[in-house]
Amino acid sequence: MTSGPQDAGRDKTMQSVVRLAQDLIRQPSRGGADDYGPVFDVLETWLTGHAVPHRRLHDEAGALVGLLAEVAGDRPGPWWTLDACVDTAPFGDLTRWSFAPTSGQVRDGWLQGRGAADSKLAAAMYCHIAADLATRPHTFAGGLAVLLDVDEHTGVFGGARAYLADPQAVRPAGVIIGYPGMDEVVVGGRGLWRAAIAVHAPSGHSGSSRTVTGAVTRAARLVGLLDAAELPGPDNTSGFPLGPKLTVTAFHGGEGFSVTPDRVDINVDIRTTPSFDAHDAETLVRKVVAELDAELPAPVPTRVTEVASWPAFRLEEDEQPAAALLSAARATGLDVRAKTAGPSNIGNLLAGHGIPATAGFGVPYEGLHGIDERASLAELPDVYAIHQRAVEDLLSGA
Repeated sequence: MTSGPQDAGRDKTMQSVVRLAQDLIRQPSRGGADDYGPVFDVLETWLTGHAVPHRRLHDEAGALVGLLAEVAGDRPGPWWTLDACVDTAPFGDLTRWSFAPTSGQVRDGWLQGRGAADSKLAAAMYCHIAADLATRPHTFAGGLAVLLDVDEHTGVFGGARAYLADPQAVRPAGVIIGYPGMDEVVVGGRGLWRAAIAVHAPSGHSGSSRTVTGAVTRAARLVGLLDAAELPGPDNTSGFPLGPKLTVTAFHGGEGFSVTPDRVDINVDIRTTPSFDAHDAETLVRKVVAELDAELPAPVPTRVTEVASWPAFRLEEDEQPAAALLSAARATGLDVRAKTAGPSNIGNLLAGHGIPATAGFGVPYEGLHGIDERASLAELPDVYAIHQRAVEDLLSGA
């Protein structure tokens, strides 16, 4: 059986997607560590060369944090957004990698390098979908925005925040976020409430005959109280399948050996749900802190400072854009599940602005955020076709 022009065109597109992803991987863009300019230069050169309208996004300090490609149809209608981050996790221990993190090579059907899975291959794929639509605006209504952002891995989400704050950008009816993995589409996630806690105590000399309950001792007690705090389980009445979770993620204070420190700083991360929200999380932490101050008094009360708060979110499978992506995947015979995730993602930020989002449905992967990150290319044609079909369904109003 011989391949026809359609197969040849598809193969050419896949080769182009991989080449762009390789060029992106070869520009290190670790969140909070590397200059993002080179990776954005690669994207701008490609978008300009393929006549895709785009512009830069800057944060409040003027730093470049994203590119926004926008393709408008000939008829009015809602806009939809494809989002893929082009910053990455750190490299970790370079001695454990079997290839360079900036390799970008294809070996045995796998694209190698940091960002291959999360999420430079998705960024390359979304650029090609936008370029295809730019050649035929008469075939769709509304418009497609492709957000290529950074500061995702730092948790700052600078690119996404700049997009949401941009007065020129059309507010999207929904967002599809390009994360890897073919088995699931993330349609929801726990929210979060994060706080920094400053624990105080009198300072003193560790060898003094005067007994001092130092900040380390008080902070350790606070960690124990937080770990023992009772949290509710999943709320079956709301349909949200996960319960809240509390984790102490940082503990800093003191130096040397001879001084009992007068302050320790603790970070607390609470993953929230619709039935246990940010208010409930803050109430719990402040109750535990009050218990500590009553049990082990100190001259300065323990201080709780909220750092971040995002709501939990969840779409039903028949809500857009989840419905379009799940339908397109299932139409090919794939058994794709809708999932509510434990970790938070940019969908939580979008939910806070009333914008529905999905995350996931990409190629299989290995080494995500770890050693020897790589993405399988065997499934790329199917993943590309499913995203393209989902976008076309959304833009047609189907």
